[in-house]
Amino acid sequence: MPDGRTLSGFSHDYVRHGTTTLFAALEVASRLVKTGHYQRRRRREFLDFMNDVLADHPQGEVHVVLDNLNTHKPKHDRWLARHPRVHFHYTPTHASWLKQVECWFGILTRSALSGVSFTSPAQVRQAIDRFVAAYNPCATAFEWTKRSVRPKTLKRKYADLCN
Repeated sequence: MPDGRTLSGFSHDYVRHGTTTLFAALEVASRLVKTGHYQRRRRREFLDFMNDVLADHPQGEVHVVLDNLNTHKPKHDRWLARHPRVHFHYTPTHASWLKQVECWFGILTRSALSGVSFTSPAQVRQAIDRFVAAYNPCATAFEWTKRSVRPKTLKRKYADLCN
């Protein structure tokens, strides 16, 4: 490419080698991430992952921030009724930036998954597990900062927009 960047995307001979589902929980206090790999993304798999999270926290209340994925919000939640110390909090629609684990997903993607070609879901899971094993010992808190936003002056003429 003229600007020195390569073109990325799927070619005509792209072969999809399968998918995997990743659930992740970020513990804000310790900054550690717990992950769970599954072949499918259903309520059953989500609750299995939640049971693993609760096994790591046998006492005290557990507050979980979730998005509005259908597996997170059943009509009649018997599991949540059986776990009174667990509290689900849902982010507003289109506000994934409120979940700190989304920051971690971005770090995972940039550090371990971008630009890599995997030939099986097992390879993806291994790459994720290696990343988590390296990430957790040196995990640091996410600090949200507010950027300074300065209003731009409007261009008065169409020709000025091209400059």
